[in-house]
Amino acid sequence: MRVFVTGATGFIGSAIVQELIITGHHVVGLSRSEAGAQALTRAGAEVFRGDVNDLDRLRTAVETADGVIHVAFNHDFSNLKQHSENDRKVIETLGEVLAGSDRPLVIASGTGLVARSKTGDAAVETDDHITSVEFPRAATEEAVDALIAKGVRVMVMRLSQVHDTRHQGRIAQHIQLARQKGRVAYVGEGNNRLAAVHVSDAVRLFRLALEKGQAGAHYHAVGEEGVAMRDIAEVIGAGLKMSVDSITPEEATEYFGWLANLATIDLAASSTLTRQQLGWNPTGPDLLTDLRNMDHSVT
Repeated sequence: MRVFVTGATGFIGSAIVQELIITGHHVVGLSRSEAGAQALTRAGAEVFRGDVNDLDRLRTAVETADGVIHVAFNHDFSNLKQHSENDRKVIETLGEVLAGSDRPLVIASGTGLVARSKTGDAAVETDDHITSVEFPRAATEEAVDALIAKGVRVMVMRLSQVHDTRHQGRIAQHIQLARQKGRVAYVGEGNNRLAAVHVSDAVRLFRLALEKGQAGAHYHAVGEEGVAMRDIAEVIGAGLKMSVDSITPEEATEYFGWLANLATIDLAASSTLTRQQLGWNPTGPDLLTDLRNMDHSVT
């Protein structure tokens, strides 16, 4: 299959490119820089130069693809609303080109966008998402809803915390805060959880969804349903050789800043239906193991 991948030079995207190539697919990776293009060439992928927000260039790339995986997103939270609306336009464009065909489109989203009305329950694949009014990033799933209604063969891949020993996503922010504050903190008893998945398992799931996913399906890239924030804090504290303290919800904003809300809510998620439908079985290291094995000197 000739697969066009956006975000092909990022942490997850570059791993997807490798997974697809070693399993026999021909990958066309989008890159806006020469350094990214060289990395894709070294990986064995075909390079398509352009920016994901250049919609005319995007259409050209998709026209010759047998399938598309879209993982590009600008995670600059200072202008999240604009970046989210840009992503909506990108998804609309992808859908326009693929409409009327059976070519698969896999869109990256997040388990954190699930509407959490059932306190204490892990989010499941059939749960609805929140709206972009509640949180701008949900524009991605709203755009997918529109494509599903038009009959596009689109699937949503809701990512949990993707990790290895070099990249920890949101947890990297917790480590940076600990360095700034001189201690590691969690809120209350620290029983609120974070779902997680090793990058090797996540990219294998993207491939399985591309190859045999069901149109309109929502899949959860979740290897661990929920890792307690207290456990995460204790492992970070051991690595940084810092004290680990419980703080009150009232103190959370002062310590965590813009991360305060995420640091206090429970983000557990299930992947039971995903495993059943796609025959996916995560085998990579768990989050705490990767955190213990990371090199804090280069964080």
